[in-house]
Amino acid sequence: MIVEIYAPHKTLFSGNALAISLPGTMGKFAILDNHAPLVSVLGKGNIYLTKKNEENISFSIDSGFVEVNNNIVKVCVEINKK
Repeated sequence: MIVEIYAPHKTLFSGNALAISLPGTMGKFAILDNHAPLVSVLGKGNIYLTKKNEENISFSIDSGFVEVNNNIVKVCVEINKK
């Protein structure tokens, strides 16, 4: 599946992935290949992404939303300010 993760003024990730785990407002959830269409609000927490080469990366976020459609996952987030 194709995953695109955007924060204000920059792209955090754009590419192929095996899985993505997201912090929903009601708890964590995962998205895999061929997931049903979905739109959801994200809460504060961590996004965990497994790339096609099985490398794992993560991002800490404050909030956001995700849209899944036709094996494309688009995530828009506010990142933690340190």
